[in-house]
Amino acid sequence: MAVKPNPSREAVRAVVPRMIELSEDLIYADIWERPNMSKRDRSLFVIATLVSTYRPEQLKGHIGRGLDNGLTKDEIAEVITHLAFYAGWPASMTAARVLREVLEERGLV
Repeated sequence: MAVKPNPSREAVRAVVPRMIELSEDLIYADIWERPNMSKRDRSLFVIATLVSTYRPEQLKGHIGRGLDNGLTKDEIAEVITHLAFYAGWPASMTAARVLREVLEERGLV
């Protein structure tokens, strides 16, 4: 399966080519394609992990991927709200801002 070009990966490909190769050939072409879990569910777990570990730069792309994989904006908002009590209010507030940016870019807000 061909992996779609991604500006984040392209921005660092020249300095960490092997890492990008692993991302494309292992993470996206293999792990994300495994049949025992839907891409929708994988997106849900990745979004929750990125919120919990305060990774807003990566969160933006994965929120977009989650929407493409069938998550709704309300489901993503619920994950962010739920995690405020487990990952911390600041992490969830930052995630909420990132969600809004993605939704605005897609004309969903």
